[in-house]
Amino acid sequence: MSTSPIQTTPFETSLPRVAMNRLWEIDALRGVAIVMMVIFHLMWDLWFFRILPGVVLYAGFWKYFQRTTAILFLLLVGVSLTVSYRRATGRADGNGQLWPKFLGRGLRTFGWGMMISLGVWLAGVGNVHFGILHLIGVSISLAYPLLTYRWLNLALWAIFFVAGGLLQTVHVEFPWLLWLGLQPGRYAPNDYFPLIPWFGVVLLGVFLGNTFYGQQGRLVPLPDW
Repeated sequence: MSTSPIQTTPFETSLPRVAMNRLWEIDALRGVAIVMMVIFHLMWDLWFFRILPGVVLYAGFWKYFQRTTAILFLLLVGVSLTVSYRRATGRADGNGQLWPKFLGRGLRTFGWGMMISLGVWLAGVGNVHFGILHLIGVSISLAYPLLTYRWLNLALWAIFFVAGGLLQTVHVEFPWLLWLGLQPGRYAPNDYFPLIPWFGVVLLGVFLGNTFYGQQGRLVPLPDW
């Protein structure tokens, strides 16, 4: 299995610059993920205000609905990082300034996650120690050195997936490694997406981005509606 950076091919679909500004399939999937997120948070509000007190959000259907929403968001993060990186490296200015750009983007996203943590704590409605925005912020920075690789990211996703299953059987007596995936017993957060296994989903998105997109556009032709 090769871990060398993926190269663009002569079979890439060449798109006009205006069309390349947006990729409708990514925007459409992002819209679906946002709608799903709104639906889940609406159900949470209905449960919290006792309008639907019997709804069970963290088991059964709604648990998997939330997980599916998160997986879709994280896959799109990985794909979008790949597309953004390829566009930037395809410009004349090269990629010398890309690391600060990606780091800054990650820090801003992580900062929004910290604001949510503070708001939830002040409202007294639970806790968010390492939620999905924290994860996305850290993932944007950590994924940067891996954005040119294809099969390596698929292998890393498999490793994170297996490691996540193993960590579910391990409990610690302190909260300092919550971000990694080690949690105390009876830990019940509102929003919890640790690096293991969820960073692996972002890397799977990077693999998909390198599989289906190149510097000049899509590697698999799609109609531009």
